[in-house]
Amino acid sequence: MKNWVNDKLLPAVLKFSNTKVISSMKNGLIYTMPLTIVGSIFLLLSNFPVPSVSDFFMKTGWTMRFAQVTGATYDLIALISVFAIAYQWVKEDGFQGLPAGILGMVAYVITLTPIKQVMNTSGTKVIATATGVIDKSWTGGKGMIAAIILGAVVGWIYSWFLKRDIRIKLPDQVPANVTGAFTALIPAAVIMTLAFGIYIFFDGVFHMTMVDAIYRVIQTPLQGLTDNAVGLFVYIFLISFLWSFGIHGPIVVGGILGPVLSANTLENIKLFQEGGRAALEARGHVFVQPIIDQFVTVTGSGVTIGLVVFMLFFAKSKMLKDLGKLALGPAIFNINEPLLFGIPIVLNPVLIPPFIITPLVTGMLTYLAIWLKILPVLSGVTVPWTTPAIISGLIIGGTDGWKFMLWQALMLVLSCVIWFPFARIQDRQNLAIERGEDPSQLADDIAEAKDTATTHEAAN
Repeated sequence: MKNWVNDKLLPAVLKFSNTKVISSMKNGLIYTMPLTIVGSIFLLLSNFPVPSVSDFFMKTGWTMRFAQVTGATYDLIALISVFAIAYQWVKEDGFQGLPAGILGMVAYVITLTPIKQVMNTSGTKVIATATGVIDKSWTGGKGMIAAIILGAVVGWIYSWFLKRDIRIKLPDQVPANVTGAFTALIPAAVIMTLAFGIYIFFDGVFHMTMVDAIYRVIQTPLQGLTDNAVGLFVYIFLISFLWSFGIHGPIVVGGILGPVLSANTLENIKLFQEGGRAALEARGHVFVQPIIDQFVTVTGSGVTIGLVVFMLFFAKSKMLKDLGKLALGPAIFNINEPLLFGIPIVLNPVLIPPFIITPLVTGMLTYLAIWLKILPVLSGVTVPWTTPAIISGLIIGGTDGWKFMLWQALMLVLSCVIWFPFARIQDRQNLAIERGEDPSQLADDIAEAKDTATTHEAAN
């Protein structure tokens, strides 16, 4: 299995995750993080967890004022994303990325002009073009996939011209900023002309925008495929499975499916803003990014807080005791690389089973709790992934934050229950090595652990 992973799977995964499309998308979308975090603060204020304070904000008009910031952050995510991806693509090719980012935004707006269908008095459908406005519903979550595609295309076209030195060249005496502007002139003309052609094509043939078409044909089906128990199971499994062989699972899987989760999260925010809790419960997405951050990778991938607790209070081997003290601080802030490569968990047949099982249990139970209405659908409030557990549960739940806080605490306790039998075996192996004994005598314990893993998987 290890040879197959190292020789076949690992090279293919690394090659795919390092492609220009995935790399520019992954690194470009990082620039949107400050918007989502700050926007979440104001979304939380407009949905304050204390009813008396929330009522005060509503009566005094502050709820609407807070929505102004939310609308200027979450509702512009797609527009910022197309800029960031085009910028990052060209930057990674070794050129100045700012002009490409600007062109990405311009191309997006050109292809975005909304087409509205209205009914006249005789009942005939009339196509009317709205001018002078930009519909923010398409610069937010509904435009994410279109933004990614267009950002990558603009970045590729811009780099193609510069790599072949197809540009207007000026004498060396001309200031650098003027030279840079003329450098972008030819690719800018091509990109904007192509964007205009795309607009004319979709307007004339389909009576809709390119962004609308991509949303209907690509984004909506993708969201439907991922927003279910099977999609969540596969997402969680791949994170832990890849980490088991030393591949950064959240980066690889998140780089591919992260934009879809972001779209789910942004749509929940929109639903909550427009229709409140009732609209969210009726049409909201269950599988959103906070599910992963707060119930699957909380305290680190594998929900390894159970292992840390064992190492701190129950381990007998010096190695696990010492490493437990070092790992506690990072674990509080959801970092567990000291465990992954220190014990290690990576390529460790004793600890890989609980590393895969625990997040599957906590993640799927959380999904089930929301599906059964034990927990409400999340409104889309996000926090930095380093926010400590319990605190993060309280924040993401808004007025129902206490429910998510208690549920998160329950999942952390469940982590301890799953991790302890396997951690004990690892501790005995380490202790045997420290005493100069043969750890292979623990084969019966390892076989017992495998049986426990099979039982957990069957129950799940």
